[in-house]
Amino acid sequence: MEMQEIPSEAPRSNEEEGAGEPMLEVITREEAEPDHYEKLQSPSEDFYATVPTQSTVKSSEGKKAEGSAGLYRLLCLILTVVCLILLILVLILGVKLQAGSRVCAPNDRSEDQLGPSPTCSLDECQSRFPNFPVKRPACQQCARGWLTFGRSCFFLSTTRLTWPESQKNCSASGGSLAVVTSKSVQSFLTKKGKMLYWIGLKHDNSTWNWVNDSELLQSYWTEAAQKGDCAYLNSGHPEEKNWGRASCEASAYFICQLQF
Repeated sequence: MEMQEIPSEAPRSNEEEGAGEPMLEVITREEAEPDHYEKLQSPSEDFYATVPTQSTVKSSEGKKAEGSAGLYRLLCLILTVVCLILLILVLILGVKLQAGSRVCAPNDRSEDQLGPSPTCSLDECQSRFPNFPVKRPACQQCARGWLTFGRSCFFLSTTRLTWPESQKNCSASGGSLAVVTSKSVQSFLTKKGKMLYWIGLKHDNSTWNWVNDSELLQSYWTEAAQKGDCAYLNSGHPEEKNWGRASCEASAYFICQLQF
């Protein structure tokens, strides 16, 4: 009995195997979740809205810079105004300090003298320059009824007293009988007065002395011969020669002087 060859099975191709069995499909994560990928490719409008743009940052920085510059300019302006005010005050104080003294006339100095010109008191300057105007601050005004001249206040009495009583009366007001130390004061008192007035000049120990112990440098004695130890000013006579002498116990009007 013959044996029959059993035909061997031919190998199955991939196609044939696939035809019989279902094929498994490999699905990637991107294919499984397509919406997620699309969201990454086109982010939502809210995402862009929350991220600050470069222009917004630059604009905020520019506003801060402008604010700082404006504050700096304001401070500079304030400092400039303060400096100007201080400069004006210094100039005003310098003018006031220089107003207290004047340069003396050059006729008191010889040509061979060197150095700066000396200064003199206000009364001396007024005697040299009688027409020179002098301004006084308001705080240095004299009391009512007193006359202002130079750095002094003068009071011409309307009652008559002896020379000692007149001096006592003037001392009670903080002053003394008038001391005529310059031609300008002599001229002023002669023009303002209308009577005979005691002045602060008295004969003592063969010399004439002022009540403030200053030296008698210039006198205006009348030519008429008189006796007495106390001096008076006769405003009815010319200012060059209107001083007279009389007994200190005689009664006359008087002139008080108060210096400030």
